[in-house]
Amino acid sequence: MKYGFWLPVFGGWLRNVEDEGMPPTFEYTKQVVQSAEEWGYDTTLIAELYLNDIKGTDADSLEAWSTAAGLAAVTEKIEIMTAVRPGFHHPAVTAKMAANIDHISNGRFTLNVVSAWWEEEAKQYGGAFTAHDERYDRTEEFLEVLKGMWQEETFSYEGDYYQVKNAKLAPKPVQKPYPILYAGGESDRGKQAIVDNCDAYVMHGGTIDEIASKIAEMKVKREEAGKPEFQSFGMAAYIICRDTEEEALREWQRITDVKETAGYAGYEDFVSKSQLEQQVKWNDYSVSNRGLRPHLVGTPGQIAERIAAYEEAGLDLLLLQFSPQLEEMERFSKQVMPLVEEKRQQLLS
Repeated sequence: MKYGFWLPVFGGWLRNVEDEGMPPTFEYTKQVVQSAEEWGYDTTLIAELYLNDIKGTDADSLEAWSTAAGLAAVTEKIEIMTAVRPGFHHPAVTAKMAANIDHISNGRFTLNVVSAWWEEEAKQYGGAFTAHDERYDRTEEFLEVLKGMWQEETFSYEGDYYQVKNAKLAPKPVQKPYPILYAGGESDRGKQAIVDNCDAYVMHGGTIDEIASKIAEMKVKREEAGKPEFQSFGMAAYIICRDTEEEALREWQRITDVKETAGYAGYEDFVSKSQLEQQVKWNDYSVSNRGLRPHLVGTPGQIAERIAAYEEAGLDLLLLQFSPQLEEMERFSKQVMPLVEEKRQQLLS
């Protein structure tokens, strides 16, 4: 299992807790990522939103790509996975920027391709926002241009959304043939776009059975498309680790005491503008990306048991959320990671 974490660019992950003690500043994120390298984390995911959908649209938040470039320069080992939304970027320019950050990081920059869901944000920031399936049409063209720019000496493209003529990109990315392209989607159209164009599949939090089913489905789709196996299957999850199960459940109750805060606006847009496989519950509102659904809640031993079960189901990357970030990331690295490794060794022996 590889361990990743969401970078706290929004000041936290809890919609019902106003101040989580993790300010959305570059200095704090730098401290988090540099500490994470020491504690054995493999990846950080930087979400790209121009408005804060956790704490409310008037709250501070960090811009993803400039943050990624800054962190690439002050880290040495960790993978920096940054979200990109085709409706807000031109792919040729994005290819150039990504190649540059890949060089800054010496080959540690990857992309999480997101087809976007927040209509109000698109209005404020001039992004393209269209019907659900059309967003994936745009995404597929976007990815074709990215790959062409990264791999071909001179690249031209004539599509419905993007046109590029005799474009040159140098230097090419450090990673060959190009940086890993992650993506998540739950609609049939979204899954097909990912199968055809991306390298790894990431999911919202789900039960072990749900995740195992999704992995099996995507493996079949990938094989039917004549593509190699996905490089990785990842899942979002929120961690509540305490000395006793009772303490962990009390924390669960505290953070799911639902209040209709300013963050509700973005959440409501997400639910109404997405095609989700399941009815999203109020519990899922409390923590972003259905982080509580995997139930990584309890003692270190209980959490390690469930992580081992997810690994057995085919998951190989966890994209974790913590609050407060530094304190809980350190606890997880010292109390849970070693137990998961112990269980792996026991299975191998």
